[in-house]
Amino acid sequence: MGGIPLGTGAAVYRWCTDEVEPHDRFDFWREVRAKGLFGVTAELEREQRPGFYGEFSLSQVGNGALVELKASSYAVERSQADIGYAPGDSICVYQQLGGGGWFGGMRSSDFAIAHGGFATSHTDLPYRTRPLGDSGFHLRILKIPVSGLATQDKRTRELAPRVFNDPALAPLLEACFADLGETAANDGSSGAVPLVQALGHLALIERGIVRPGSRRGQAALRTARLSLARRLIARHLQDPDLAPTRVADLLGVSVRHLHMLFEAADRSFSQTVTEERLKQSRRLMREAPERLIADIASACGFESLATYYRVFNAAYGMAPGDFRAQAAGAR
Repeated sequence: MGGIPLGTGAAVYRWCTDEVEPHDRFDFWREVRAKGLFGVTAELEREQRPGFYGEFSLSQVGNGALVELKASSYAVERSQADIGYAPGDSICVYQQLGGGGWFGGMRSSDFAIAHGGFATSHTDLPYRTRPLGDSGFHLRILKIPVSGLATQDKRTRELAPRVFNDPALAPLLEACFADLGETAANDGSSGAVPLVQALGHLALIERGIVRPGSRRGQAALRTARLSLARRLIARHLQDPDLAPTRVADLLGVSVRHLHMLFEAADRSFSQTVTEERLKQSRRLMREAPERLIADIASACGFESLATYYRVFNAAYGMAPGDFRAQAAGAR
């Protein structure tokens, strides 16, 4: 993934092989997308090429580039010639979204990355990769220039591809990747900066280059824990007794530390819970216009219908029923 361009803005560029005639799809993917955009060599047996399919999205996020890629199975190599043609001097953090993948051809030993797993590497070291099984590729890749990281440790350029081995980091990485994807989709380039830094420095924590207790390590862990805390809140909205102690226990931190995370983000824990409940209720009213408002209020964790009406009106200046009517009229 050496050749991904890093421009400005958070606009998403999407492309798929449906835009090319079937007999040309793999050749176009290999020469224009794989080599020209990603800086790798793609290979596939000729008899398998007519059925090839590939799609990807590319977003500029903060000082990084975020790619989500789906494709039929084929072999990928980042050779010394590819590196010379498209140097990157960046680190890549990979999230395996489907199936699994194999990495090899490196100074370190070969490894497999399972569904839901994470890996990291420096762009300018050779490797080979392919999907495990016939399910093909489905992964996210965040590419961060070394110059954009807060550390210039020379070991950063020696990161041969390797899977993350610390299970405690997996939920933090997953939360940051999910938030980064949503931020990119909503064109929120400014909100992407701390997430990109957090993912980069979590990768360097896992590889022993950044200490968890250092200033950079603590900042990365704070950002990631806040992302995960918000997602834990979203998963448990239906519980009207959702309390800081529950989320702190799930997050593995003290209640005091949890409150400090939210205070630094200018939204208290209780404000965040209320905002998430209101957002969820609006989504449900749009998606299920026939559903009773009382059922929606209960499903979102409001202790009573009266509380829901009061909070909704205070936030949006209208009653839930008026919002529903407005949303129906806009269809």
